[in-house]
Amino acid sequence: MLLFVVRHSLPFMVVFAVLGFVFPAASVAFFPFLPLVLLTLMTLTLLGMKQRELVKRLSSMTIWLYAVLHSFVFMMVVGLLGWWLSFDEDLLLAVVAVAATGSLFATPAIVRALGFDSLQAMAMTIATTLLLPVSIITALFFFQQQSVELDWGSYFVRLMIFIFGPMLFSFAVHRLVSEEPLNRFLVKISPYTILLVFAFPFGLIGRFRMLFDQDPVTALYYFLIATGLCCLFFVLSFILYRNKGLDVALTAAITSGNRNVLLTYSVAGALLGPAFLPLAGALQLPTYLLPVLTRWLSRILSK
Repeated sequence: MLLFVVRHSLPFMVVFAVLGFVFPAASVAFFPFLPLVLLTLMTLTLLGMKQRELVKRLSSMTIWLYAVLHSFVFMMVVGLLGWWLSFDEDLLLAVVAVAATGSLFATPAIVRALGFDSLQAMAMTIATTLLLPVSIITALFFFQQQSVELDWGSYFVRLMIFIFGPMLFSFAVHRLVSEEPLNRFLVKISPYTILLVFAFPFGLIGRFRMLFDQDPVTALYYFLIATGLCCLFFVLSFILYRNKGLDVALTAAITSGNRNVLLTYSVAGALLGPAFLPLAGALQLPTYLLPVLTRWLSRILSK
């Protein structure tokens, strides 16, 4: 059964998003546990990467140029689009915060399932995550209109726990534990890491369902915006990286389309405004449909 689920993990991600929408009470009840799942997934994903090769990839200027595109360029693009479309202040802050968000730590597993270079995706994911502290502060500085000040002490504690903590832990383990027992451990648990990914669409979509129950028209509006954001990130990244080959272009596109909105919320919390969590919930279905569509697109373009 586990092998079947792992083999068909991409459509199962969509299934869990639908389940979270159908059972909103269970989704909302599970939401408080998502930060723990996120920490576990980030740590296990980092442990499973070849540290030297990963550091080598991160030392490449290409990776950091991608990270700037992923965060700051797209923040400017969606900020201008939101202003042009006359988004209200809360929604404008939410869409810019989504653009500031780093890639999902599930992205390397998704990219591996698609048959592309998971190490490249991991380097892109880490680079965009390391830029998150700067990008989210930039978003809050320019787009947050409320008179709420950032608690710098709490902010840096969250950064340490959710971003630097797993990275430092992974580095220390690779330094202190020999490769053979570590690899045996990672081989045993690697099938289970993809199961952790299912928790995110299930636990995040509940807030969107609550909005849907209260105001279906606004919920549909948010869903269209969320779908538009995913498509915008995906298509622009694909076009910009198309000359580097199909695999690289699709890796950049799927990495850009997947956004770790839970990490952003865990770091910035209520400062992101009331529109962020419903929009993050609306993002779940298009986000987890992207890998399925990417697999189809890869087959079509490869012919």
